[in-house]
Amino acid sequence: MGKEIRVAELFAGVGGFRLGLEGWKGKSALSGYQQKLKSNYKVVWSNQWEPSTKSQDASMVYEARFGSEGHSNNDIALVPADEIPDHDLLVGGFPCQDYSVARTLSQSGGLQGKKGVLWWEIYRILKAKAENGNSVGYVFLENVDRLLKSPVKQRGRDFAIILASLADLGYAVEWRVINAAEYGLPQRRRRTFILAYHNTTPLFSEISLQPDKAKLLTDGGLFADTFPVSADTTKTNTFHIQGDLADISEDFSAQLGTNSPFENAGIMIDRNVFTTKVTPDYTGKHMTLGSILQDDGDVPPAFVIDTNSWEKWQYLKGPKKEERTNKASGFTYNYSEGGMIFPDPLDQPSRTIITGEGGSAPSRFKHVISRNGITRRLTPIELERLNMFPDDHTKGASDVKRAFFMGNALVVGIIEMIGKTLMERVDKHESITI
Repeated sequence: MGKEIRVAELFAGVGGFRLGLEGWKGKSALSGYQQKLKSNYKVVWSNQWEPSTKSQDASMVYEARFGSEGHSNNDIALVPADEIPDHDLLVGGFPCQDYSVARTLSQSGGLQGKKGVLWWEIYRILKAKAENGNSVGYVFLENVDRLLKSPVKQRGRDFAIILASLADLGYAVEWRVINAAEYGLPQRRRRTFILAYHNTTPLFSEISLQPDKAKLLTDGGLFADTFPVSADTTKTNTFHIQGDLADISEDFSAQLGTNSPFENAGIMIDRNVFTTKVTPDYTGKHMTLGSILQDDGDVPPAFVIDTNSWEKWQYLKGPKKEERTNKASGFTYNYSEGGMIFPDPLDQPSRTIITGEGGSAPSRFKHVISRNGITRRLTPIELERLNMFPDDHTKGASDVKRAFFMGNALVVGIIEMIGKTLMERVDKHESITI
């Protein structure tokens, strides 16, 4: 293996990025933690802070699994950048928020990010490290797929702010919206993944020297080589993001129209964007919901559906067309929604896990399965398996919290696949500066 790649993990949750990059006890998530994972990655610092709650459950789980050394359970906004060890790769699943900026009143031309928005903490850390001569070579981020089309009034503006921010710090960027199930993994979970390469790295140079940037979206780009796709790159949308961050925040739609210009795959360098719609081209095996279930004898009785609540489950999962009244205003309206497949099919990947998956109360969105004459909810271990975590990774927290963690988590196998390709590309450069 090559040079150690030092990692800082922000918004760590219960450690999905770390499991994908380092493995668990040296084993690979894609092998069900049965086979050794070749990895150069080493997490040297991590941060997990849940605002507005005294009980820091996710951080406690993280420390229980990975130890307290190098782990911070403080508000990231209060952590000075110089207290974070220098690192080669910054990773994190940051929340989807309003990324707008405003001009400061105190200084001409100054910009100020919206308070409490965690993207600006990433930006602050990258900027400070660069100013101290320790630029972070690589950035690997995850977010929901709607990031590319937010906010409603200026579709695509938020992602344009992120891309322009990274460009101004010297990064080239690749992104891809990936549904884990479309590449054989057990859950239909669609997320935006972002990789950024600093101009001091050879991976930046590879993009810079490629005359046909659009080709990288289907052949030669890191995402394209990890997750094969097909696309008509003659329909690539190409444009330049103009203005400072406040200009973008105020009038992005005036630049590029009311619809988002960002498709599900793209590359940006020097604020020049190349983006197109791609279609997964995967022919391998597919994992299913049924393939990750525990043996019936290992399922606690509390997860079996009570016959007294069966009608409520059927109502919530079923189609509706009814008159409802708003309790606050007294306004009456017609409400309708389609039915869901109920119980959930076992021969397909699961639906997306949500944070409200825990608890016994009937719900439209919780998973319910039926097997061997037993109808029940999914257990915490099964929810962990759908995100490809080790069994009982979140043990120690309540069942409701464990479900909440998995609703917020990412599919570890996707991180492992991306991390493997990134590591291989870093390794192939003998005189690399990261």
